[in-house]
Amino acid sequence: MSDLAGKTVLVTGASRGIGAATAKAAHQAGARVLLHASAPSDAAEQAAGAAGGELVFEDLSLPGAGGRVMAAAVKAAGRLDAIVNNAGVYIPSALEASDEDWAAGWAQTMAVNVQAPADICRAAVAHFRSQGGGVIVNVASRAGHRGDGPDHAAYAASKGAVLAMTKTFARALSGENMLFYAIAPGWVETRMAPQDIENRKNAIKDIPLGRVASPEEVAEMIVFCASGTCPSATGATFDINGASYVR
Repeated sequence: MSDLAGKTVLVTGASRGIGAATAKAAHQAGARVLLHASAPSDAAEQAAGAAGGELVFEDLSLPGAGGRVMAAAVKAAGRLDAIVNNAGVYIPSALEASDEDWAAGWAQTMAVNVQAPADICRAAVAHFRSQGGGVIVNVASRAGHRGDGPDHAAYAASKGAVLAMTKTFARALSGENMLFYAIAPGWVETRMAPQDIENRKNAIKDIPLGRVASPEEVAEMIVFCASGTCPSATGATFDINGASYVR
């Protein structure tokens, strides 16, 4: 098991799915955990209880939200050693949509999936410089490499941006003991995974492993990266897709 003893970790989008599993895994690895959620909910309370952590609430679609999340987390903990940018939205951006719906889908997707994590990274760099380093793990997607269905171009584009951002910051800042990693899952057993029987069958046909990934599998890789066990892997993207997309 990766060791996070004595470290403090912030996980965004932590009320369910990959985020909740990551918060719990980080807690089990010895970390103090701060869990971000968009708003109070039973799911957020349950995730915080499982991780023995504290909640920070912020709607990441709003301007400046990423900076506010970081400020609240630093105020609560005093020091952050690792940050997991997991929060994201999967909003349709169909070519046949109205102009208004098309624009709104792209705007909200970019706000939550790109601008908020970028602002968090920016604030984290300043924080890490004050303490001699830190780790950021950005959750992207297989779609950032291979694209997605025609109704989710905005999502694929946003995750491609996250991958490029992660590589850029790793190249620029690893010499200052700031490590950046990206995780690119395919289908994971969360609300985003196909739910109807036919779509589920088609999704699994595309996965040589024969099943979608579990949130816990993804969480273990995130916690490994957050532990800083392998600094030389900074800038790397870890694919978790059952060999459905092999680069």
